[in-house]
Amino acid sequence: MTILSFFTRASRVFNGYPASSKLLLLCTLSLSGGGVVAYSESQADAGKTSVQVNEKDCKKKRVVVLGTGWAGISFLKDLDVSAYDVEVVSPRNYFAFTPLLPSVTCGTVEARSIVEPVRNMIKKRNGEVRFWEAECMKIDAANKKLLCRHTGENNLVGNDEFSLDYDYLVIAVGAQVNTFNTPGVLENCHFLKEVEDAQKIRRSVIDCFEKAVLPGLTEEERRINLHFVIVGGGPTGVEFAAELHDFVNEDLVNLYPSVKDLVKITVIQSGDHILNMFDERISCFAEQKFSRDGIDVQTGCRVISLSDKEITMKIKSTGEICSVPHGLVVWSTGVQTRPVVKDFMAQIGQANRRVLATDEWLRVKGSEDVYALGDCASINQRKVMEDISAIFKAADKDNSGSLTIKEFEDVIDDILVRYPQVKHYLKSKHLRDVTDLLKDPEGNPRDAVDIEGFKSALSHVDTQVKSLPATAQVAAQQGAYLSKCFNRKNQCEDNPEGPRRFKGSGRHQFRPFQYKHLGQFAPLGGEQAAAELPGDWVSMGQSTQWLWYSVYASKQVSWRTRVLVVSDWTRRFIFGRDSSRI
Repeated sequence: MTILSFFTRASRVFNGYPASSKLLLLCTLSLSGGGVVAYSESQADAGKTSVQVNEKDCKKKRVVVLGTGWAGISFLKDLDVSAYDVEVVSPRNYFAFTPLLPSVTCGTVEARSIVEPVRNMIKKRNGEVRFWEAECMKIDAANKKLLCRHTGENNLVGNDEFSLDYDYLVIAVGAQVNTFNTPGVLENCHFLKEVEDAQKIRRSVIDCFEKAVLPGLTEEERRINLHFVIVGGGPTGVEFAAELHDFVNEDLVNLYPSVKDLVKITVIQSGDHILNMFDERISCFAEQKFSRDGIDVQTGCRVISLSDKEITMKIKSTGEICSVPHGLVVWSTGVQTRPVVKDFMAQIGQANRRVLATDEWLRVKGSEDVYALGDCASINQRKVMEDISAIFKAADKDNSGSLTIKEFEDVIDDILVRYPQVKHYLKSKHLRDVTDLLKDPEGNPRDAVDIEGFKSALSHVDTQVKSLPATAQVAAQQGAYLSKCFNRKNQCEDNPEGPRRFKGSGRHQFRPFQYKHLGQFAPLGGEQAAAELPGDWVSMGQSTQWLWYSVYASKQVSWRTRVLVVSDWTRRFIFGRDSSRI
């Protein structure tokens, strides 16, 4: 029996069984890192018939989700869609596993291997989720309406614009590239935010090599065409530089031997180190490896303008301004708010903010029944010192004007849940117990403290309030958290499960969102990687690269993409990367 006939027969056999019976076992290490969300095809098949909207469905609260990125898909994955009328609006009809975008730029992984169609996902929900391929142009917060526009081909008949009403709105549109208003960036730079960006970079890299080997060019012109510049020394920029170095040295030098010594890769970083959000040991390891690989890392440099032929930057230490010719520039310096979110912020009194503000329950401040997740929003964590008097009054049950250790212990659990910065402060000061905060300046325990002593004990706690990073991991956890809140909304109205309200009576309906950092990776090329793991562990080297393979394979969004990604890695090991300009 041939391989083809085997798979044909197997396909016919398996088509007769529900999805829960289609089980594929992969031996991968399931350690959570990067972004964490999986849409497993081992879920029970919800049926093949589409459920039409009837009178009963119309009585359900309508939830509209904007975006199909990490936050939006994670929210939809766990939401009890039988309890709501759910609609999804996104200009992209797929979910992309964005941590692998740098691999797509060089053909290590194919673009279609990291995307999963949204309709493949929602069909598992028995047709209870409706998807519209469109972009939200305006959010009318006062009337709870959305104005949307179809983003497909313009020559199709029918009206492209439509409006949607909502009872609850979940904004998960992500963010766009931040150019910092640097002249020439939009016109002359590549970005690495979407799948289309990665495909464009891949074609441009090949163009640079094909142009460099044409007859009639001087050696200097060939060098300029093969000078690849990456602006931004964060995880995306560093990983792309590493992927490009491997692509050049493992594949392209064999195809373009006449220019193999003319290729140069430069990373420009405004800070003092690349990967400065990682542990210092990882930053040093990355810089040393790049130095060995011949990747030029220019730290302490700020780009002030770009043209189609050169990049102009200022060296911070000396103030010197210099220009460097380039063949291709990839801009990877951070993100900013999308226009539709900026317009919405102006409506609700947040026009002066850089990013949409939510409370600890991911509810948008200043707008009822609107939630925001992922890169488009930031949690405005309430400060302990804003509620310090209310906390003291709630703990001082006998109204004696002083707080005993026993009284403080009665509210400790609520304080730790409501104000997570307290736990971070204890960790930073190596304190084992919250009651250690009430010790006197000499470190001796006290039986009780008055209001001024209580304020003094907690006065520095709020220094540990930090904004969450704009990563897939944060967005995925927020989506999963919010879906649980929606699923338990009715139950928790009667039996609230959150911490006590120090200003007011009763308890909060839900526990506030708390981010749990599960580690992060930095692939550095040459089968080398670095990782920060839970428990302040740092791992570097070849074994960490294999750990990266295991984690990213196990965290794919479906068994289909998981198999495709692993097969792409296998193909690359055997045949190398494809250099076709497609």
